Amino acid sequence: MFGDLMGMMGKLQETQAKIEETKKRLDTVLVDDQSNDGLLQVTLTANRTIRSLSISDELMEDKEQLEDYLVMVLNRAIEKASAINEAELAAAAKDGMPNIPGLDLFK
Repeated sequence: MFGDLMGMMGKLQETQAKIEETKKRLDTVLVDDQSNDGLLQVTLTANRTIRSLSISDELMEDKEQLEDYLVMVLNRAIEKASAINEAELAAAAKDGMPNIPGLDLFK
């Protein structure tokens, strides 16, 4: 019984290490998005950190339009980055989880 418990603990530690490695790797995965007309472009990491933002001079003349574009494009980019982040972390966790009867965290 204790051997099984120790094996599970080791597996959980391996899984935690895989998750941490995945988080570091997601800092290098870039997600790009832009407005439909290309006047605003943004690049995020899959960990949802903004890496770059490009704003057309045309948008700089209209504060309200710029704000609308920023909200729209950043929200879309964050959604994409979040989907990648969640899928990658779930895969890392699922692959390393020990088989615990009755515990189906990731179906």
